[in-house]
Amino acid sequence: MALRARANIALAAPGAVLLALFFALPVLAVTVDAFREGVQAFVRVFTTPGFWRALAGSTTLTLVASTLSTIVGMGVALHLSRLSQRWRTALSFVIALPLTFSGLIVAYGFILGYGRAGFVTQLLAQVGVDPATMGGVLFSPMGLAFASSYYLIPRVVIGILPVLVNFDRALLAAAESLGATPAQAFRQVLLPQIAAPLVASFCLVAAVVFGAYGTALALVGTQLPILPLRLYSLISETGSDFAAAAALALLITAACSAFITAGEWVGARHERYL
Repeated sequence: MALRARANIALAAPGAVLLALFFALPVLAVTVDAFREGVQAFVRVFTTPGFWRALAGSTTLTLVASTLSTIVGMGVALHLSRLSQRWRTALSFVIALPLTFSGLIVAYGFILGYGRAGFVTQLLAQVGVDPATMGGVLFSPMGLAFASSYYLIPRVVIGILPVLVNFDRALLAAAESLGATPAQAFRQVLLPQIAAPLVASFCLVAAVVFGAYGTALALVGTQLPILPLRLYSLISETGSDFAAAAALALLITAACSAFITAGEWVGARHERYL
């Protein structure tokens, strides 16, 4: 037992060191800056004009993008689970490619494709769609949610695909043989089995989109009222309130951590009852 404990500690040590160096220490440094003036930095964050509007904007963007990504990702994962192992592996590799791109690259790719002079926009112009209107949508909150879904959907697919692959489809056939429609079988048999992984995936992508700023900065600049862009404005050339920026960074970190914790809690409860 002592040998096994030492082996477990040795295996966990590299991860613990990385976590300490690249998460715990940076968060500690930001916390020191945030509380350097007591709670005054937090007071300035909450009382600054536009904070609550930015919070509402981040909440709306998170709900829309996460819901859209979860629904589409579930459909994609359901289709992949019905394919052979070879095709599933090949398509999973292609679907996971967006995770290798930064937010700025994704934004510029969408500008080239769906901007006012983008390839897709020009194709739609051939059938009567106004390029100015089509291109303007991309640089709006709706366009940001659309672009964000590009790298959120693969996270959902990766999260729930193993559950769907291991699901016994004979249960669906049995339900349908007893008179259930395919929709009823999906809702009453399959959905309860994948509900926890779906919630965990939703929480994961919600944490990602709530704290992301690269795609938003490239598409809409600092005009969109969301918290990451507000944080950027506090540390850019036009802002120098580093204590308030640290306080806002802690708030965003706390919100993202709460999303992840909720997803892990739901997933743990699901595994406990299996």
